[in-house]
Amino acid sequence: MQGTIGIRKEEKDRRVALTPKQIQQLQEQGVSTIVESSSKRAFVGDDYAQVGATVGTDLSSCNIIFGVKEVPIECLLPGKTYCFFSHTIKGQSHNMPLLQQILTGKNSLFDYERVVNDKGFRLIAFGKFAGFAGMIDSLWAYGQRLHRENVSNPLAKVKQANEYDSLEAAKNAIREVGQEISQNGLPAEITPLVCGFTGSGRVSQGAREIYDLLPIVEITPEELLSSSFLNENSNKVVYKVHFADDKIVVPKEKDKACDFNEYLESPEKYESCFAQYAAHLSILINGIYWEPRYPRLLTIDNLKDLYSQENPRLKVIGDITCDIGGSVEFTVKATKTVNPVFVYDPFVQKDVDGFEGKGVVVLAVDNLPGEIPKESSATFGEGLLPFVAQLAKADYSVPFSDLDIPEPFKRAMIVHNGQLTEEYTYLQRYLS
Repeated sequence: MQGTIGIRKEEKDRRVALTPKQIQQLQEQGVSTIVESSSKRAFVGDDYAQVGATVGTDLSSCNIIFGVKEVPIECLLPGKTYCFFSHTIKGQSHNMPLLQQILTGKNSLFDYERVVNDKGFRLIAFGKFAGFAGMIDSLWAYGQRLHRENVSNPLAKVKQANEYDSLEAAKNAIREVGQEISQNGLPAEITPLVCGFTGSGRVSQGAREIYDLLPIVEITPEELLSSSFLNENSNKVVYKVHFADDKIVVPKEKDKACDFNEYLESPEKYESCFAQYAAHLSILINGIYWEPRYPRLLTIDNLKDLYSQENPRLKVIGDITCDIGGSVEFTVKATKTVNPVFVYDPFVQKDVDGFEGKGVVVLAVDNLPGEIPKESSATFGEGLLPFVAQLAKADYSVPFSDLDIPEPFKRAMIVHNGQLTEEYTYLQRYLS
């Protein structure tokens, strides 16, 4: 039914694409909403019912159905139009059966990841909240690792992001830890405490915003390696170093300057130089975009070299990118909020859940924004809201070229009525 949208339940996620407040705004624009019942959602059914939405189990009358994570194959309604993060645009093998069923079922599919403006900038994303939660969790993991090494430290007071009532509550707790560091200092064993950040997108920005709540001193990658910093630092601050993309790789050809444009076009001519910095970091927050054609940020051999030294400094890697076997080679699996970290031992090349063991603690939660579900949903929905009324009232039965929908969403339409759209026909080779 044109003019009616559906909000589907998430199987393992508390987030939503649109909050009750946003649904109320849509009601005022003549858009009706059916919300699928869920016991997990951060907003309960009554929250939606109070603003005029229908809460039930049947979304078959909806013109378009919005979700967050991938829809299980058995839950797809034939012929319906869906909008969710499908994780298919790179030809991800684990989701090709899902894409095939969307084609077979004559469905249409929008992917939020491809909703971009004319310059390719994403318009709807949870990324900054992944950074928020990833940094909070990484500080928590660092405090817990030190606690198990019998090092008393103020960061042991930090909790996992999902244990706070709100993002602001988490921020206040970290501010309090920062005040304790300023007043009492850090233990000598972990001074200087240095957190390194890679990436420049929303993920990295969000992580740095949280870290900046502590008493920070920012240094450059060059200063990190300098003898003056190694010999003269303070235990009443924490140090922050951001690695621009052109600082983490060097040309294989000796005495040649790094040309980042060349690196993007011909990454095989470059190699990572990050291991030299990693040895001086306490925590690493990884937020870079990576593909197999690029050199890895850190390899298993790099980690083996680090942990061959006495008392290695690097205790925690918050791999917010969560690319399995990707830029951080020893991110060997994705983790969940209930069991978020593992220790990777590079000498036996095995991982053990928890904080104990020989090797670095890796945090690789694949659903970090879900740890701050209400705030992340509200921000996500703000990006989506301006497009919803037109999407709700569109006629998806017409040919793709005749679809009257916002241009960013037209670019984001992977499948139209069971056919890959022209921009995404390359996915056929992964389906085959």
